[in-house]
Amino acid sequence: MNLYDVYPLFPINIVRGQGCHVWDDQGQEYLDLYGGHAVISIGHSHPHYIEKVTDQLQKIGFYSNSVVNKLQTELAERLGRISGYDDYRLFLINSGAEANENALKLASFHTGRTRILSAEKAFHGRTSLAVEATQNPKIIAPINQNGHVTYLPLNDLQAWQKELEKGDVCAVILECIQGVGGIRMATPEFAQGLAEACKQHGAVLICDEIQCGYGRSGRFFAHQWLGIRPDLITIAKGIANGFPMGALLIAPQFKAEYGQLGTTFGGNHLACAAALATLDVMENEKLIENARTTGEHLMERVKNLKLHSITDVRGRGLMIGIDLAIPQKDVRSRLITDYHIFTGCSGTHTLRLLPPLCLTINEADQFVEALQSLLGD
Repeated sequence: MNLYDVYPLFPINIVRGQGCHVWDDQGQEYLDLYGGHAVISIGHSHPHYIEKVTDQLQKIGFYSNSVVNKLQTELAERLGRISGYDDYRLFLINSGAEANENALKLASFHTGRTRILSAEKAFHGRTSLAVEATQNPKIIAPINQNGHVTYLPLNDLQAWQKELEKGDVCAVILECIQGVGGIRMATPEFAQGLAEACKQHGAVLICDEIQCGYGRSGRFFAHQWLGIRPDLITIAKGIANGFPMGALLIAPQFKAEYGQLGTTFGGNHLACAAALATLDVMENEKLIENARTTGEHLMERVKNLKLHSITDVRGRGLMIGIDLAIPQKDVRSRLITDYHIFTGCSGTHTLRLLPPLCLTINEADQFVEALQSLLGD
């Protein structure tokens, strides 16, 4: 049996990691500025993380959600305190798509409505409702085309207000920093006006923090830069530093009813141990603050290169987009082969940086020097 082709693959077999570095099976070291697609938050193979996950696995890795799991309660309390949402409730699942799927479903239960507003160029996942809310015809199957979603331009407040005034919108789902869309950021004026319009017209505001959240922007959630407080918050990726996990933060006004939501694997003992260890390191090593300061340094240095090949630099914290006048594919490939640096991409002309939150100033400078050398040729 062969693997089903899903992604074009670089011919590199990564076998080991440490901090912001990974090694292939030939012993070649790489600087990881992609973090496994924003998943590695505290760095590869952190000793505290290894210790806590190993210790939990020696006790019990999984049991049914039909019994008490005190690790879930501990995680909810810690996450509420650190994020500033201690009055919200936590639903634990396995992925970002699941988080968005359940958020949209809960919003529909709450309002009795079926229409969703989503931003152009958004990416919310590959399950049924989540993929329908993603403006990418290539990944929306015919069975997912149910007419639930209206796509609107990011930051065009008047267009969103006009749709909300119709009174039939169940939910607005928003990435405050679009990842796949190219590190496009919502403005405070737009976000605050949208939140007020949702409140006025009875629509649920969902902030998709799957890629831009969990400290990546330099605050716990990216929407906290914008002065809004959503009804539902979806998280995944960095929550457990590589262990598959997702979560939904639910505002107090939502009434829990048995049977509406459920999960088999969500919030299992091993996942919770990984998530708690991740929070330990984020707090003890001040990684959110590091994301902010190192990200600011990195963006400023790239802007100061003043190369004709760089047309724009934008982002917050360690979520950075670098627009190029030439195809990103060629630059990204050469960064890997010639400079041994992994980056991500968006579209045809944007490099996307999503490194572990422990990235150092020296590692950031290593990338800037490589980019200057490459694009200066």
